[in-house]
Amino acid sequence: MATSTDSPSTTTDDDAVRDDPEVVVPPTDDLSDDERALLVDNLRYELDGPWRSTRDMARSNADRADLLPDPSRTLDEARARMLEEMRELGGSGFSAAGFAKDHGGTGDVGASITAIEMLGYADLSLMVKAGVQWGLFGGAVENLGTARHHDRYVADTISLDLLGCFAMTETGHGSNVQALETTATYDPEAREFIIDSPTPSARKDYIGGAAQHATIAAVFAQLITGGPGEEPTSRGVHCFLVPIRDADGNDLPGVTTSDCGYKGGLAGVDNGRIMFDHVRVPADNLLNKYADVEADGTYSSPIENPNRRFFTMLGTLIRGRVSVAATAGAAGRKALALATRYGLIRKQFEAPDAESEIIVLDYLGHQRKLLPLIAKSYAIAFAQNELTEELHAVQSAPDDSDAGRQRELESAAAGLKAYATWHASHAINVSREACGGAGYLDENQISIMRGDIDVFTTFEGDNTVLTQLVAKELLSAYADDVQGLSAGGWVKFIASMARDVVVEKTAVRQVVQTLLESSDEDTEKSNLTNRGTQLRLFRNREDHLVRTCAQRLRRATDDENDPFEVFNNAQDHLLKVGRARTERLVLEAFVQAIEDCDSRSAAELLGKVCDLFVYSALEDDISWFLMHRHVSVERAKAIRRGVNELCRELRPHARTLVDAFGIPEALLTAPMLRNG
Repeated sequence: MATSTDSPSTTTDDDAVRDDPEVVVPPTDDLSDDERALLVDNLRYELDGPWRSTRDMARSNADRADLLPDPSRTLDEARARMLEEMRELGGSGFSAAGFAKDHGGTGDVGASITAIEMLGYADLSLMVKAGVQWGLFGGAVENLGTARHHDRYVADTISLDLLGCFAMTETGHGSNVQALETTATYDPEAREFIIDSPTPSARKDYIGGAAQHATIAAVFAQLITGGPGEEPTSRGVHCFLVPIRDADGNDLPGVTTSDCGYKGGLAGVDNGRIMFDHVRVPADNLLNKYADVEADGTYSSPIENPNRRFFTMLGTLIRGRVSVAATAGAAGRKALALATRYGLIRKQFEAPDAESEIIVLDYLGHQRKLLPLIAKSYAIAFAQNELTEELHAVQSAPDDSDAGRQRELESAAAGLKAYATWHASHAINVSREACGGAGYLDENQISIMRGDIDVFTTFEGDNTVLTQLVAKELLSAYADDVQGLSAGGWVKFIASMARDVVVEKTAVRQVVQTLLESSDEDTEKSNLTNRGTQLRLFRNREDHLVRTCAQRLRRATDDENDPFEVFNNAQDHLLKVGRARTERLVLEAFVQAIEDCDSRSAAELLGKVCDLFVYSALEDDISWFLMHRHVSVERAKAIRRGVNELCRELRPHARTLVDAFGIPEALLTAPMLRNG
């Protein structure tokens, strides 16, 4: 799949489809073929976002059934096939967008994220394999290294002449990266670092590429050094380039690799383990953008605070997390497209006095399975477009001095990664059930996708930890002092804050502000279809959760209370804060997308889809809204009725909505769609 280098400021797509005059969208069944095709095009235009020509090029190149996973392949065959497809991608220019122009790339971050997202419609093993090589390993070299590393490694990484892996996670530590046990001890006499796995739990684990293909690893380890007259001491986690295999695929001296073997999915990814036994690498192999070691062992860094230094280093690698969220969204959309198409041809049971059986998607129960998830997929897609655009802007800026903006980006990426991957896992599983026995057959793809997507909820950040991170950032108002604190230290910081913590409202979008002003502050007095009322309900929930969570945590100031116990007892509340925050941001992105939509018929239909997203989200959390008296019992009943009514209204548009995802037809190959 080749990529283009379009960006929000340079997109030149044909706008001819934007001129349809329809104000109210009739049911798709009442539209002519041309009218329906125009509506699909307009919806897809909005979903595709700023890098729509990148998507179109990817669609053209990926409209091939041979890119789909083949469950008949052995593990070795699947891995070999992924490497072949990787080389094809590399030859098409796919990988260049993710690297700076002066390093041999095209420097289009947004195109890079968008292109890898489109792999979610093909084979998730290919997405993960590509993400490890160009996103994680290549990203570490480019973003943590300096000119000496860029000159030596980047071109070969882009071309696949150098196959790398990203060795961060250990058997004993995944989420808590600061506690990694692998060491890199500086030897000033040899001017080398000694990479060692001092304990069994220091083994690098689940590392994509480590089992078979990678010849070099970006290894995260505790840097140990001391200057003249100083005792060697740990300077925290840093990244080192460590060769692990020779050209024949044999482990290098001191390196022991092993294979993770069969997994729950992603057969084409060669996950493996690495142990180091006092492996020596040149001092130049330290990726030294944020810290360096002089010949005599003296440590230096432009960032004095060790916690800030650590999080700055990790923050530069955020692209992988954003890519995972994007690809999960694509996978969820594909499963829902397959299930919806099947639901439109599968029939079960006759109606009274009828001679033919009923199409299963005409049953309200089936509509309730699929249509709210389709609505949520739209919402997530619009939020993802905004996140990709912000990442592009931040990482394309001439300097990275705006620490506050970077922190907000990291928080948004953490929240959406968790929200999108949980949704994708759920949507794919529901889609499997919605297809009955056909959905359980590998030939119809969904069962394979279900296994492949499962790990997305825990890699590139465990979803529970990421959701908690969003709440921490929100409660601490992005205070620099909070990063890196232990649970107890963090709680004490929050508890000592003099001001009440409320939802930040300093950057409210104009469209959201206008809609809020058009609705009654008492949400019970406004129509629930009023967009301002919907926004207010989501904002009120977040505001309430933040304030009450802060109040619970203030108990840590009492001497008789153990700070960790206070934190642990409030963890459920913290997770609720993080999820509410993300869901509010997702809704606001959807609202903005409708506001920006030039096609009135598409905007009208998107309005209904947004209503269903809101109503179903409120229904999912109705116990909280009732418990805290944010809705009345009567309004709760109205919400449930509203989901039913919106499902019935959107049922005639079901095929239109999933066709607008723009999934290449060859990648929707499934015998169940031929047999009915």
